[in-house]
Amino acid sequence: MNTGKKFNPKKIQKLTDPGRKVFQNPDLIWDTLNLSAPEILVDIGAGAGFFAMPLSDKVPKATVYACDTAPELIEWMETNIPTRYAGRIRVIRSEENSIPLADGIADLVYMINLHHELDSPLTMLKESRRLLKPGGAILVIDWKKEETPMGPPVSIRISPKTVSEQLQQADFHLVTEHDLLEYHYFVTAKKPGA
Repeated sequence: MNTGKKFNPKKIQKLTDPGRKVFQNPDLIWDTLNLSAPEILVDIGAGAGFFAMPLSDKVPKATVYACDTAPELIEWMETNIPTRYAGRIRVIRSEENSIPLADGIADLVYMINLHHELDSPLTMLKESRRLLKPGGAILVIDWKKEETPMGPPVSIRISPKTVSEQLQQADFHLVTEHDLLEYHYFVTAKKPGA
């Protein structure tokens, strides 16, 4: 496992910085998805629940599974996610390429700032497809493969073209790149079906 590209949980203040909403606007992200009454969202690499909370606010009757592999981040979310999200955000300990949830349950699976950390991106995309209902959507947002004022080294970033190709290899369709965010690319796709 290449741990050199993994986020250091000791830097959790980067994940909880409210300034992120300026350049990774959850409202803009949500509006672009244009989902119709989703019931289950799966946040892979949830970190500190930075996106799980505002997306849960968009669909208060839905369940958001906030999944992460780092025990420190799981513990942080269990301790710090406000009680108003009880029952709506469920914190799940996952493995590198395995999410302990049933097949075909999710309307949306999303990964934000995670793709460049994955040891086997195609395996994770196939796992995401397994989790989705037919017609369900996947969202991948990650750092553009260029110099930005913050973010991981450019050398470990993955281009949106590569992500789009991997989504097609994982049998997603309607793969679309959205040019909306200043420092990040935004790729969506659908699982074929209903």
